Amino acid sequence: MPWIRRTLKGNSVFARCDESGELVVEGGRVEIRYNRKSSKAYRAGARNLQPADDATVFDDDHCGEAEPAPERGGEKKTSKKQKKTTRRAPPHEEGAVIVYADGACSRNPGPAGLGVVVIDGDERAELSEYLGTGTNNIAELTGILRAAERLKGSDKPVRIHTDSQYSIGVLTKGWKAKKNKELIRDVKAALSALDDVEVYYVPGHAGVELNERADELARAAVDSRATSGWV
Repeated sequence: MPWIRRTLKGNSVFARCDESGELVVEGGRVEIRYNRKSSKAYRAGARNLQPADDATVFDDDHCGEAEPAPERGGEKKTSKKQKKTTRRAPPHEEGAVIVYADGACSRNPGPAGLGVVVIDGDERAELSEYLGTGTNNIAELTGILRAAERLKGSDKPVRIHTDSQYSIGVLTKGWKAKKNKELIRDVKAALSALDDVEVYYVPGHAGVELNERADELARAAVDSRATSGWV
């Protein structure tokens, strides 16, 4: 997901946003970094993040990877509302088709690609597709679309995993999208054609093997400017 500058209690920070610059809010809070190279990822109340003079939307790579910082006052309980909103993926369901889809973009917009891994019993298929010039959000959504298109007609449960909060928001939480409306409609239509499908959030760059593989396939498409097709 992209980043945008915001002011927090007089400090300039980078906050998670979508491609239009809207803050990505979960449970009333937004992921922030105090600087680009910070090793800790913090979360701040959305209402405390004020617009900054610089409204540039930076791509996902603008800030490096970081570990979640401990919450002040010790571990806090997660409310039922927050748990429902997060939709974290449960353990892989026996008998279900397991999908991991990811997108990548060099600059935002810029050269974009997607990666998808589909596990159906003992069969495994992978896709690395170059999309040309696009945005990270377009790549993330198109990855989910490609998975749904491939599995059209399947009578098995389909469990799709993505690390895109934007995709989760516009597909499952009722977020009102300012852009990509036609693509979002196409993805929703493809998902609705499946008998039993769920889309779950999985943390990105957190050592989840299949998600890391999907990311690798997406980045390979961007780097090579080529599409492998389903392998």
